[in-house]
Amino acid sequence: MHSVEAEHDREGLNMLASKRILLILGGGIAAYKSLDLIRRLKERGAAVTPVLTRAAEEFVTPLSVSALAGEKAYRDLFDLTDEAEMGHIQLSRSADLIVVAPATADLMGKMAGGLANDLASTLLMATDNPVLCAPAMNVRMWNHPATRRNHKQLIADGVRFVGPNDGDMACGEFGPGRMSEPLEIVAAVESALSDGPLKGKRILVTSGPTHEPIDPVRYIANRSSGAQGTAIANALAALGAEVVFVTGPADVPPPQGVQVVQVETAQQMSDAVDAALPVDAGVFAAAVADWRIDGASDRKLKKSRDGMPALQFAENPDILKRISHLETGRPSLVVGFAAETDDVIAHATAKRARKGCDWILANDVSPVTGIMGGAENAVVLISDAGAEEWPRMGKDAVAARLAEKIAAALAR
Repeated sequence: MHSVEAEHDREGLNMLASKRILLILGGGIAAYKSLDLIRRLKERGAAVTPVLTRAAEEFVTPLSVSALAGEKAYRDLFDLTDEAEMGHIQLSRSADLIVVAPATADLMGKMAGGLANDLASTLLMATDNPVLCAPAMNVRMWNHPATRRNHKQLIADGVRFVGPNDGDMACGEFGPGRMSEPLEIVAAVESALSDGPLKGKRILVTSGPTHEPIDPVRYIANRSSGAQGTAIANALAALGAEVVFVTGPADVPPPQGVQVVQVETAQQMSDAVDAALPVDAGVFAAAVADWRIDGASDRKLKKSRDGMPALQFAENPDILKRISHLETGRPSLVVGFAAETDDVIAHATAKRARKGCDWILANDVSPVTGIMGGAENAVVLISDAGAEEWPRMGKDAVAARLAEKIAAALAR
């Protein structure tokens, strides 16, 4: 077993003791992962009640699901025995959390439209308990305008999401739409059921560098590893927040238990940020490239006797400034980062005023500090209260301290 996975297993055992999970399986090849998800949830002490759609039964059997869960697998809205006791109402109300995995495009559409024509959709309509979806579908279905609308509506309705991830599809295509792995979903379940101070809050975190293409094999980038942004996302999720994590091509793996959106360019990151709104807070830790090549070549640039090719630059969207100045839908708290090499406090203070954000976390990334790409950070928090210098510490410790401050600010 992978060491990270093994560590998560050891730390996570019994974290869900006495919790009741209603697991709805949609119809898709990813339903096979839900068998392992049941095992992982039960390892942590959760009771799992499975519900299968008719389409799910084409991929996994009620017998296998029931055997792993140790409980009856529910299938039919019009089961006379169950419905004599208003079974669908009881099921929907007795769970601490409803998990939809895989959440197909069809199920998401029903949820967003308020349809209830089978047991799964009726349960989702009849509940007043939290719902967590793990989408799984073809990349074009995920990117379809109807799915994007449904996704945004469900977020506005308070539904939490984990994934989807980028990856190979059973249909042979590659891209977003692959269901999160079982341990990622378990982490999201733990976060959703956390009683931390950020429970019920939705927070956006951007992280990592952006890559701005010059041609198909070259790009403009920076030395950001994405480690600090990942640590912040983990710390926020640990306090119960629903985290949307928009990341460029980082060196470190993304956090578990959050909705991960992987991008490459600044424009893609800007679009992903817009798609994530509304949120209660935004933490913009990504090192976004200020410029891109205007008209990147679709062929590899070659040496020539005429010397170096002339590259024309264009300014990238200023994500932090744009979000800070939103007239409607602005997050209650907007946090920016300032990576400086000199006059850190003065430059960061000026940047905060220029961008219009609430807080700026500034750090000295000059080569002698070893901070850019390193394991530690030393930041100064710039706010209305002035400059608060933090001692040098590990990036996880910085993230934990920032998460506590965010929780306190959103509680006011």
